[in-house]
Amino acid sequence: MNVFFMGTPEFAAVSLRALLQSSHKVTGVITRPDKPQGRHFTMVAPPVKDMALQAGVPVYQPETLKDGKAEENIFRAKPDIVVVVAYGRLLPAAILTTPPLGCVNLHASLLPKYRGAAPIQWSIINGETETGVTTMHMTSELDAGDIILYECVAIGADDTAGQLHDKLAPIGARTLLKTLEALDKGTAPRRAQNHGDATYAPALKKSDGALDMSMPPRSLYNRIRGLTPHPGAYIDGLRVHKASMEHGNLSLLEVQPPGGVRMGYESYLRGKR
Repeated sequence: MNVFFMGTPEFAAVSLRALLQSSHKVTGVITRPDKPQGRHFTMVAPPVKDMALQAGVPVYQPETLKDGKAEENIFRAKPDIVVVVAYGRLLPAAILTTPPLGCVNLHASLLPKYRGAAPIQWSIINGETETGVTTMHMTSELDAGDIILYECVAIGADDTAGQLHDKLAPIGARTLLKTLEALDKGTAPRRAQNHGDATYAPALKKSDGALDMSMPPRSLYNRIRGLTPHPGAYIDGLRVHKASMEHGNLSLLEVQPPGGVRMGYESYLRGKR
């Protein structure tokens, strides 16, 4: 199939790589604009852009999807289907109806749970022991389309959001390829979501990383794991990189003071004496 791809972060780049290595033809890519990062505000391209350019695939980075230019780019690429993985914006109806087979999304949760921008982080913060990936037909509502395929994945007791991301990304790519194969053959299942069971996973801000030390130790530990590596967990400005739970007690293992370097918590305490 001719596939037009929309995505931005590393999670999406893993799926794009799988598509590029498959029998499908990627006819174009839309990703978010480059962003300034670091102290010197150096412009950094999204991982999807770098991968697409290396493969010689045309890349578009619209500031908005509301001016009609994005669907023009998609229409000219003549895709059979549009694949969306962590693009970061809702698609207008004009894009949803452009390709013959519509638009398919890969989402990093077991829908309808954890619709939204941060499903990996919130599944850990909320103490879930299982999550997964889901492919679905896209609609104008956020992550509410009919489910095609899904795969369950266990969340390890000590998994951070970063570690769970790295587990889910290749599983998601594999599920996406299975989805395209089934759609191409006309054998893809289709099941409506139970919207009454929906939960939401909004994007996390740095301010969400402030830890409330009155919370139970297990809840604190889950929050630290879910906020690692981004946006990070903080206690009075001290960033917590790593912690552990033993016999119901929370222990800090690695921290980073403001303006300082990452270090063991015991070393940090010795430096304060």
